[in-house]
Amino acid sequence: MKQSTWISGALLLALAAGGGWWWSQRQAQAAVQFRTAPIERGSLQASVSASGTVNPVSQVSVGTQVSGQVRAVYVDFNTEVKAGQLIAEIDPQTFEYRVRSAQADVDAARAAVQIATANAASSRANVSRAQTDLAEAKRAHVRNVSLVAQGFIAQSEADRTNAAVNSAQESLHALEALVGVSQAQIQSSQANVAQREAALAQARIDLSRTRITSPVNGIVIKRTVERGQTVAASLQAPELFVIARNLSDMQVDASVDEADVGRIRPGQKVSFTVEAFPGQRFEGEVRQVRKAATNVSNVVTYVAVVGFANHSGRLLPGMTASVRVVTDARENVLKVPNAALRVRIAGVEPAVAPASPADAPAPPQAAAGRAGRLFLLDGDGQPVAYAVRLGVSDGTATELLLASESPEAQALVEGAMVITGVTAQAANARSGGPRMSF
Repeated sequence: MKQSTWISGALLLALAAGGGWWWSQRQAQAAVQFRTAPIERGSLQASVSASGTVNPVSQVSVGTQVSGQVRAVYVDFNTEVKAGQLIAEIDPQTFEYRVRSAQADVDAARAAVQIATANAASSRANVSRAQTDLAEAKRAHVRNVSLVAQGFIAQSEADRTNAAVNSAQESLHALEALVGVSQAQIQSSQANVAQREAALAQARIDLSRTRITSPVNGIVIKRTVERGQTVAASLQAPELFVIARNLSDMQVDASVDEADVGRIRPGQKVSFTVEAFPGQRFEGEVRQVRKAATNVSNVVTYVAVVGFANHSGRLLPGMTASVRVVTDARENVLKVPNAALRVRIAGVEPAVAPASPADAPAPPQAAAGRAGRLFLLDGDGQPVAYAVRLGVSDGTATELLLASESPEAQALVEGAMVITGVTAQAANARSGGPRMSF
């Protein structure tokens, strides 16, 4: 009797403990409060964020090729200039003296040509005289040879005239050689004239370079020279001015991280902001993605050139721009909050894998989508997991890719509530219920 009473008491105690445990679990689960958000339909834009600097599309650095003291500066910052306009001047006195010296060298070289020409004319006249003397000596020798044959004069007279012919012949050869020397002197003098004229032309060019002119139409955005300053042009021309050709057509040189540069293409739409005009967005488009990489502290970036129209002239060179490049866009698609994709509930797994395009018709982009997981509440308020494919994201919401006949498509419809989190009250009240992670 006592034994049966003890067994009955133990059974009642076990039943009471089991009921208490069941009641506590039910209360804990009932205390779990999920935050939810609806699946919506609308447009999405995937983008890449970067920062860059506003620059003119074309700007020219104006320097000097000659050294000297700056005598005058005719422009200042923001001065509009025309091509060929005088903007500064270097003291030209030294270069003027060089031009005079080079001109004197040219005059002396030309006088030397005239002297050589006169010497050549004199040599040609001597050649003519020598030719006449040679002809006369030959006639006298022929006459003496005839007289010797007739016995009128001695043989010695014929020998004398023959020697005179030989002497005249050698004199003619010598004078003809002098004519060649005179011609060579003329050519040498003419070459010296050309050399001196080249030096004169160089001196005149250096003199003209003391007048610094604008190479293009534009506006002065930088000036680094003052009157009285001495500039030295040695291996590299010093920069005196920077002139922007057109401030109504400008660009942003944006530094794009190497992880995002593969998504950037010429022609993509861009919006950007600058701190000078908070709350205002400016529009442009990608004109170029430069292949040259920049490595700073092991961070590799590439420059994307964003062109835009600056007709109002409000944006100035050097401004820092926060750039947003639209890399992809979707219209009229299902989208879920990104918070729903971060939810994890231990012990709750999808019933089946997401349908592939081979199993059922799916959008073309579904094959390239990445895997994800969403949780919905069933009729009893319990979470149910679904494996899904995801498309583009704008940082807040993500495109949902579903095969049209899949179980996921039947549950994940527009307006369906997905779990995005759990309340703090439920987190404090849990004691053995479903474990949540975010």
